[in-house]
Formats: sequence, structure tokens, C-alpha cells
Amino acid sequence: MSTPAALGQGTSRIAPHRRFWPRRVPYDLPAAQTTLWDNLDISARRYPDKPAFVFFGLALGFAQLRAQALRLAGWLHEKAGVRQGDRVVLALQNSPQNVIAFYALLRLRAVIVPANPMSRGEEFAHYIADSQARLAIGAADLVAEFGRAQSLLPPDARLERLLVADYTDAMPTELAPEDAPPAAWQAWLRPAADMPSWALHWRDAMAAPFDAPDYVSDADDLMALCYTSGTTGQPKGCMHTHRTIGHNVHASQVWNGVSAADVMLGVVPMFHITGMLFSMHAPICAGATTILLPRWDRELAGRLISRHQVSSWVNIPTMIIDLLGSPNFASFDLSSLRYIGGGGAAMPQAVAERLKALYGLDYVEGYGLTETAAPSHSNPPDAAKLQCLGIPYVGIDARVIDPDTLLEVPQGQSGEIVIHGPPVFKGYWRRPEATEAVFLELDGRRFFRTGDLGRIDEDGYFFITDRLKRMINASGYKVWPAEVENMLYQHPDIQEACVIAMHDDYRGETVKAVVVLRADSAGKLDAAGLEAWARKRMAAYKVPRRVEFVDALPKSGSGKVLWRLLQEKESTA
Repeated sequence: MSTPAALGQGTSRIAPHRRFWPRRVPYDLPAAQTTLWDNLDISARRYPDKPAFVFFGLALGFAQLRAQALRLAGWLHEKAGVRQGDRVVLALQNSPQNVIAFYALLRLRAVIVPANPMSRGEEFAHYIADSQARLAIGAADLVAEFGRAQSLLPPDARLERLLVADYTDAMPTELAPEDAPPAAWQAWLRPAADMPSWALHWRDAMAAPFDAPDYVSDADDLMALCYTSGTTGQPKGCMHTHRTIGHNVHASQVWNGVSAADVMLGVVPMFHITGMLFSMHAPICAGATTILLPRWDRELAGRLISRHQVSSWVNIPTMIIDLLGSPNFASFDLSSLRYIGGGGAAMPQAVAERLKALYGLDYVEGYGLTETAAPSHSNPPDAAKLQCLGIPYVGIDARVIDPDTLLEVPQGQSGEIVIHGPPVFKGYWRRPEATEAVFLELDGRRFFRTGDLGRIDEDGYFFITDRLKRMINASGYKVWPAEVENMLYQHPDIQEACVIAMHDDYRGETVKAVVVLRADSAGKLDAAGLEAWARKRMAAYKVPRRVEFVDALPKSGSGKVLWRLLQEKESTA
């Protein structure tokens, strides 16, 4: 167990948050030598017939999940040529196929590249080219987007094969009314996809009689490139190993008290680091049952929680706000919930108070990044503070420093949050300079610079105060302005663009674009036209919801766009 000095803000004093540390939780955990595949292997032997996942009412047991992952691993190895270290793009909504594919690739010691299934061709092209992937596994509704990605890439950077999955293959032939998806989902649940010659259907691969090769377990294997953007605008692959992800898999169980008796709602998307952890890896390790919801729908979520007696639910606050606003809320039975929490946005105090009054539940807010394998901070479940990041998580040393002097600041003073601990990523894929720029050494330890400004209160709890990085938080989805700007510059009528955050009552923040048109394009483009153009080229949550056309953008003497000036103007409007 770590000494008190190892988990504080500095090595010369005991961190004050220890007074609020959950009594049942250790300060640190020994490093596991097993892998994420080992977790499934163990749970499949321990709970073979127990439902691991339930998808629209159809259960997939742990032993069945393991068997299907092995079957797919056999095909991937024999027919697709997947070997250790190969990168494979995975683009699926939360579904049994997503989990099966993920663990099949783990069995082969390949590197998964989780891609947002809301992405468009340009975005997929970047995932493919940057990761140097030759295989992708995606949903049937994405076939056209992968085709567009291929057309945008040079021949030597294209995919060699696409494995296409239909969600309906994992659904029952007849749906109970309480499990039925919204009618609007039919377009992507049951798409009519034209399969290109370089694509193969999932069911054909699963029918092939190939065995998976022998497995050698190594916790330090690179197992995922989780893409996140930054101020340069191009998404970067965060390198995670079984050990970095695995630490938070095990830490989350002791922190949240999760066991095989729990039923979890898996609605945070698995391509996102939080969903990957709490909708997939953690429940598999614990032997818990996860009710999968591929996209958010408050009515379906309310019915599923009620029917399956969900006990633990990690989410984003906008989901709670939406659920509480349902006209059918009184008919939902949420009494089974004993843990509810999440991050990505602050929980409004009024909503948290209503949740407490109705069900006696404290919403447990946390904080983390793709680089930290999700939580680096969390509120103690029994001593939570509202609109607060919480305290450093199991095994984490977090501090607040002056971003210029790199020295720790006094308690209560704002500075940059920096993090050291087992779940911190190994660096950015093929970007050594970017990696070097986000790490520093303090007291002989390597700390990750989050780019977020925060402060620590007298109890040792962390609070966000501002951001160094230009990031927009739309319902928990991270939108990086430079990435959206790069897309907007591809429009033939746009001369300049600056993307900023705009307040949104529901999403918390949303995307606003301040645009300068080309001299010969006046009157050719309006806000609706730009939004329609953007929706074809980027994920929906990145699309500017408001567009302001201006004659010129404010700039510094060196010619840099003064985005802060535009942001401050928007914030005070």
C-alpha cells in the first residue's frame, strides 16, 4: 500500500483528501500481471452461463462470449492475416459484436483503434492512415463512409479488408415491447448496404471453422490507440497497454464496489475511453451483467433500468437531465440503482438535488481524460461534492502547478492539473515531440500535463476553473476547435473560420463557428447550408450549431487569430 506522501499534492505533507477516503478502498493496488483477455477467460470459467451482455432482450453468456471471440480470432488470424501489433479500426455502436471483436483482437495481441461510429469518411481516413491499419471492423451503416475514406487515401494507405456487422444479427427475432428500439433507429439498425468487393460479412467470418492461435499473456502489450485531438487539430492516438487500462478496471471495482451480483447499464459509447472501461472491460472483469444500449434514448433507458433492475450506471449528466424530463418518468422504477455517476460535464445542482430527493442517490462526479484511461479523480461515493472533480483516484498522484514556472501552487490557487499514476498513457502514437511536450518531472516522477486549469480546496478536492487547451465539451463529447476548423477550411466559400464554445442549456456547451467568406462568395452560403455541408463530413456533435458571418477575424500582431477574444465575447453575450 502506498504511503500517504505518495498520493498527495507534494511529497512533504499528507493530502487532506485522505480524511474523506472510502474506508473500504485501498490507496493503491498491486500491478496485475494479467491482461484484459485473461479477465474474460476467468469470468467465462467462473460464470459460464451467466449473462455477460443483454442486447434488446437477447442474453450473451460469458462462456458464449469467449467462444465467439475465439471463433472470430481464428478467422482474423487465418484469413485476414492479423498478427501481434497490427492495428485494426473498430467502429461499432455498443453491441455484442463490438465486444466480441474487441476481445478477438486482444486474443491475437493486435492493437485496437476504437473509432467513433458517428464519424464520416474524412475522419475514418485519418484513423486509417495515421494508425497504418489494413483492416477495419464496422457496422453495415458505415460501409459508404469507409468507401469514401478509401477514395480519399492513396492506394498504399488504404484498407485491405472491411468486416461488416449487422446489429440485427445479435438481436432476438421478436422484441418485447419494453426492449423495442425507437422507430428512428431502424435506418442504421437495419441498413441496406452495398458490400464492396473488399468487404466480407461478419456472419460469414463467424461461420468459418478456424481456431484461434495459442495465447501468450503480456500486460505490457500495446492494446489500443485511443484517438484524442488537441490544439493542432489532428487527432492523436493515445497508446494504452493492458496494464494502463487494467489498473482502472480493477480500481473501479474497489472504488464503486462492483461485483458479479451487479447489473450495469452500458450506454456510454465503447469507442470512448469511459465507455470502454465501464460499459465493457470493468463488468467483464467483475462478472457483472451489462444491459447494452447502442445509443441514448431516455424512454428505452428508463424501461431497461426498470425491467433489468440496473444497480450501477455510469453516464454523463445530460442523460440524467433528459431522463428526469421524460413525460413517462413516473412510470420508471429506478429503485434498484445504488450507484450513479459519471463525468464529461458538471451536474447541475438542481438536478442532483432532485435525484437525491426522489431516490436518495448522490450523483458521483469524476474526472479523467483519454490519456489517463478515464478516471484520474472521483468523488468518494459517501462524501461527494457537487460540480467537483473529486479527489485523486486509486494510485494517482495529482497536483496543481503554475503552467509557466512548473512549481506547485498554494492550496486554493488556480493552476494546471498534472497527473502521475499507473493508468497514464505511454505517449502519442508516432508523435514523440507531442509526447515530450505533455510530460514533466516532479520529485522524480513523470507527470502528464492535462491542459486543464483547476484548484484544490481545503479538503483536498479538485475543481476545474478553466482550460489551457481549446476544447468544447458537448454533452460529454470532446470537440477540438482546430479539428473542426480544418474541416471548415475545405469549404470552397470559406476564407477563414474560428470555432468557439457556446452555452447550451441541454448540452452544456455546443459548437459555434465564426466565419469569413471569400470575396466572391458573398451571399452563396448561409448557416443552414454550412450545417448541411458539415454533417456530411464530420460527426454530428462536432457540427457547428450556430454560425456567425463576419468581415474579418480579430488577430494579433503576428497574425494569430485571437480566439480567446471571440470566446470571451461569446461568454459575456
